[in-house]
Amino acid sequence: MFEGFQDFAVPVGGVHIHGVRGGSGPPLLLLHGYPQTHVMWHKVARPLAAHFTVIAADLRGYGNSSKPRSAADHSTYSKRAMGADMVGLMKTLGFNEFAILAHDRGARVAHRLALDSPDAVTRMVLLDIAPTREMYAHTDAAFAKAYWHWFFLIQPAPLPEQMIGGDPKAYWLKKCGSGSAGLGPFDPAALKAYLSAFEHPDAIAASCEDYRAAATIDLVHDEEDQGRRISCPIRVLWGEEGVIEAHFDCLALWRERAAHVDGQALPGGHYLAEEHPELVLAQTLEFLQQDSR
Repeated sequence: MFEGFQDFAVPVGGVHIHGVRGGSGPPLLLLHGYPQTHVMWHKVARPLAAHFTVIAADLRGYGNSSKPRSAADHSTYSKRAMGADMVGLMKTLGFNEFAILAHDRGARVAHRLALDSPDAVTRMVLLDIAPTREMYAHTDAAFAKAYWHWFFLIQPAPLPEQMIGGDPKAYWLKKCGSGSAGLGPFDPAALKAYLSAFEHPDAIAASCEDYRAAATIDLVHDEEDQGRRISCPIRVLWGEEGVIEAHFDCLALWRERAAHVDGQALPGGHYLAEEHPELVLAQTLEFLQQDSR
């Protein structure tokens, strides 16, 4: 699924980050969402590699990256820690500056990374999220029903871990197949990879900690920003048939958190890079290549 790419496992700050690298040109970091791995980029990675050096990484806690035991305050899986992993990864690979294309949880990591390491990020494309703090602040009954997993996964351990662990495949298929496109966006080989990566108890526990961090220490870090905004240009894209479109003014919320924002809704639901890869590819290339015109 990543023909011409090379696997890597890079030690960074006490963890190993796994992923694949391919192509040539300016560096572009791809970050996946929950409950997936770097494999979610398989439909766009090779076309992007014609223009960029593409680094598709598994976040800590996911795929073949390390899954350390979490601290009591969930800081092990804070977006600050996960973002620092990626800055360290890119520096180890020889890149002090890079662009980012990120989805879902990976986009939340990218948001924090761009605030904590503003000199590292040139441009970002973020798929189907609004800022975490604002999503929690604007939560109502309809959103809580649509994003039930947000409120299930943050329950104290080991409740969600035990419930998911009873049948990880059924949980994954229910969570990811409940959107407007069902399971249609997922290539069979990719689906097999996701299910295999997710079934391990350490992966389930780590992903729960990712969400617990988002509801606790990540919000503390957001409040400490005191009005700081992302300085690099960002493009935000979301699905016309998804939860973000139904419940949030995505552009308005991002303009509270970033200085230079554009974007639009695209046809489809949450898993845009797999449901409509040609649209994601076109939007990403147009945006990331603006500086070179």
